Amino acid sequence: MTRIDAETLLPNDHVEQLALSGDITQIHRGNPYAEEGDTFDIEDTTFEVVEVTHRTLGDLTDADARAEGSEDLDAYRKRLEHAHSDGFEWNDDADVVRHRFERRD
Repeated sequence: MTRIDAETLLPNDHVEQLALSGDITQIHRGNPYAEEGDTFDIEDTTFEVVEVTHRTLGDLTDADARAEGSEDLDAYRKRLEHAHSDGFEWNDDADVVRHRFERRD
């Protein structure tokens, strides 16, 4: 178990605040940015990475989208396309890594 910086896993302050409020409990990234058991702090709250799973974009569900702060999978897809304005296109076969985390009080 390693203590990592929140910025290593969560891409910006807005996402950190969503994690702190409980609005997001996981994040998919293109690569593994943490291992199970790693911890990170946001303000005075500690979180633990409880699952790291290799998946494809086609594996994602509405429940995954909601766990990442989107209304549904379609809204999540649009959010990714907007955030990655460098020509990102949704490809169901694209590899991603889910990082699930929980608050440790």
